Amino acid sequence: MNTPHHSDLGATLELSRSGLRDNHRRSLMRLLFLVTGLSLVVFACLQLLNGFWWVATIEFSASALLLFGVARLRTSPHLQQWIYGYLVTLFSFFLVIMLLPEASVSAFVWVLMMPVLAYLLLGKHEGLILSVPFMIVGCVIYFIHLGAVGSAQVMIDLLNMVFCGALMLTFVHMYEIRREEAEQRLVTMAQTDALTGLSNRNSFQHKLNRTIAECERSGTGFALVIMDIDHFKMVNDSMGHDAGDHVLRNIGQCLLERLRMTDSVGRLGGEEFGLILRDVRPADAFELMDALRQRIADSELAYGESRIRVTASFGIAQWPDHGRQAGELFRVADRCLYSGKRAGRNRVAPVGPITPRGEMLTG
Repeated sequence: MNTPHHSDLGATLELSRSGLRDNHRRSLMRLLFLVTGLSLVVFACLQLLNGFWWVATIEFSASALLLFGVARLRTSPHLQQWIYGYLVTLFSFFLVIMLLPEASVSAFVWVLMMPVLAYLLLGKHEGLILSVPFMIVGCVIYFIHLGAVGSAQVMIDLLNMVFCGALMLTFVHMYEIRREEAEQRLVTMAQTDALTGLSNRNSFQHKLNRTIAECERSGTGFALVIMDIDHFKMVNDSMGHDAGDHVLRNIGQCLLERLRMTDSVGRLGGEEFGLILRDVRPADAFELMDALRQRIADSELAYGESRIRVTASFGIAQWPDHGRQAGELFRVADRCLYSGKRAGRNRVAPVGPITPRGEMLTG
């Protein structure tokens, strides 16, 4: 059985803080550092010509730090701290420039960029928390800059600033909500078998890899079970594929109902299912699967005017006794499964004792 390795989409989504994965955020931050650093050199030179030498000094210093960060961000494990440092410093600099209208009379437009950068780099929750206080302070500074609101023109200028900032924040926030919902739906579709609602093959493989890693750390064991519906082709051939789909859905529901909360189940393809039984000894795993086998064999599924009865065969491999890697466990469980099928089907076939020659006997 092939068990190709793919990136764990669900885990990646959980670890991401925005619509960008960490490697994309890292690339974007390096680009922002480079562009901002070079831009500050230009602005610093202009501020010197404008007579604001202390502003120019700050901009030159910030530029040097940013250009250093371009190289450092390539491998730094502290990406989130770099992002916060960049955004807080940048937003604070926007506010300082707004306090100096002689330095730049158009600095107020940067308030509208705050939610865009914060949400893009930090995500919905952290982006909102960071951008709102800075935007409020920016509007207050703009109000102070306008002076007494004693004319319709001044009021129009103030309301333009407030409304544009509020609309920008609202639009960015709503977009991020919809993006997260759409991304979650795509991830669910990518990880779920459409027919049974169980984990699909790739998702089950990732769960198995995570289980192995967790058991390596904790020293506990688990059982990998491969289950196959006996003579399933006969159901499809005699009653149609819709009847076969009905059987698969019911088998999937049966597996979900009978397994514990700590266990995992997935459809590996066709009529084959995979199960991960956490913290069980070989004898306990056999008893659990034999009870499940009996339940399936005793069930009678109604399909229109007909009744469908099926049986299932099971192959069990125990971690770490029969292998420490996913591929090894799959091969052992698969071999046990087909050994049980050759012996008559409708049975649970665990791995037997190991011979003196190092060969594993199947039950």
